Amino acid sequence: MSTTETDKSQDQEDLGAAGSQLSTAPQEEISTPPSLGVIGWVRWFWRQLTSMRVALLLLLLLSLAAIPGSLIPQTGADAGKAEDFRAAHKTLAPVYDKLGLFHVYSSVWFSAIYILLFVSLIGCIVPRTWQFVGQLRGRPPGAPKRLTRLPAYTTWRTQADPEQVREAALALLKKRRFRAHLAGDAVAAEKGYLRELGNLVFHIALIVLLVAFATGQLYKSDGTKLMVEGDGFSNALPMYDDFKSGSLFQNDDLVPFSFDLKDFEGTYELTGPNKGTPRTFEARIRYSEGAYGKGRTTTVKVNEPLKIDDAKVYLVSHGYAPVVTVRDGKGRVVYQDAVPLLPLDGNVTSNGVVKVMDGYRDAKGKKEQLGFQAFFVPTFDARSGTMLSQFPALLNPLLAVNAYHGDLGVNSGIPQSVYQLDKSHMKAFKDGKGQLLKKLLKPGDTLTLPNGAGSITFEKDVKEWAGFEIVQEPGSGWALGGALAAIFGLAASLFIQRRRVWVRAVRGADGVTVVEMAGLGRSESAKVPEELGDLAGILYDQAPGAPDPDDDASESPVVPAEGAEK
Repeated sequence: MSTTETDKSQDQEDLGAAGSQLSTAPQEEISTPPSLGVIGWVRWFWRQLTSMRVALLLLLLLSLAAIPGSLIPQTGADAGKAEDFRAAHKTLAPVYDKLGLFHVYSSVWFSAIYILLFVSLIGCIVPRTWQFVGQLRGRPPGAPKRLTRLPAYTTWRTQADPEQVREAALALLKKRRFRAHLAGDAVAAEKGYLRELGNLVFHIALIVLLVAFATGQLYKSDGTKLMVEGDGFSNALPMYDDFKSGSLFQNDDLVPFSFDLKDFEGTYELTGPNKGTPRTFEARIRYSEGAYGKGRTTTVKVNEPLKIDDAKVYLVSHGYAPVVTVRDGKGRVVYQDAVPLLPLDGNVTSNGVVKVMDGYRDAKGKKEQLGFQAFFVPTFDARSGTMLSQFPALLNPLLAVNAYHGDLGVNSGIPQSVYQLDKSHMKAFKDGKGQLLKKLLKPGDTLTLPNGAGSITFEKDVKEWAGFEIVQEPGSGWALGGALAAIFGLAASLFIQRRRVWVRAVRGADGVTVVEMAGLGRSESAKVPEELGDLAGILYDQAPGAPDPDDDASESPVVPAEGAEK
């Protein structure tokens, strides 16, 4: 081997030592299957699982696996839509059931990807963390023998002593927040540790997010409650209209609180192109925490929920509840209540039913049940020619009803919606012409049932109702913290560059000190030469240049340029 080839080999080895440990990222090596038995295979599998390549692959698989959960109705989120999908797709539904696509996030294959990614991240982070701690406890490596090989380099001659130059360089680098120390005839300095710290924080934040999401799915609860003005609610399972929870949720996990809906107020644009657009939706409630908590009054608005510990009370819907009174043939009140009706459009055209289940007897004294189909418009305009509301506020309310009698089917044991009328065992009341009995009622009007069967009155009082969603997600705070930490960690790993600077000062053969400065970063960047030039300019002022032996003594020294050898 020639002398030149030997020098090149030594230079490469020298530069490799100088640039070592600029990152804690493990080196990806092409590994071959082991031949050491079971233990060897386990070690080989662990190395593959904890490699960055496999972690990225698992993260991609997790993203792809979540897509069916967004496209296919999930049983845990909306069982009704899932059943409708099964009814509409007789061929695909059995296949989806076998693949677990109706409950993606609790399926075995999704959980397997989730757990493998979790283990992979931990196995990748732990050794990198210890390596990074070791780097923080250590010192930057000494200067290479040939600084001229580095990508950013400058040099000049000075009359100052080498010791003075090194002391000035050490003070300058520490002032610029470099970790610096004397290493032989040079000063070694390093900066940008926040890059690796940000990288580790990003990966740890991913683990926090995975744990938070898993905790939220396992222990979450989500329920809805429709409340008419004046109604009360206690955070107990029987009080919910609809409720779903995670697999590890217990009833005792519900946050104890209660509240009453005092009143609801909604305002709308009265004129202009945005006429009828909601301006405010506000529910004034009085709540108390715990069994004996002090009552407090607050206002819940859209996207401004009431927060009590891990529970949040959201305002999600609104409608009207006309007050109706039903009397039997003898004038006795058998039903009187505000009936919440469900909106059908943006102007709150609503429909629903009134069910009189107990206490009613017909003209002959026979026990029966009554059912009324109700159609309500808060603003009726006869000029429109339709039974549709022209504005969402209560400007001209009108209630349309038709009546049925018989068996509502509520005693059959089969659950039914309070907003639908099962007419399979009901008979419609007829008018004098044999047509379905129906009438448009203004506030205060009454529909009299034929043959002394009684009446129904639309009272002048029209209440409003508000729909609340009570969500309890224990891991939401951790998820938010993990997301923020991941963003800041990723920003640090992308925008902060870890780099090293060396300053060598030795006395030359002619007695004049030769100063060399060089810088090295993880990747090619204009920041390292620029920073080196800035540092060289400051150090040059403290150790001015001396003329070269061949130059005239009166000639001014040349200021070193960035990134080039002088």
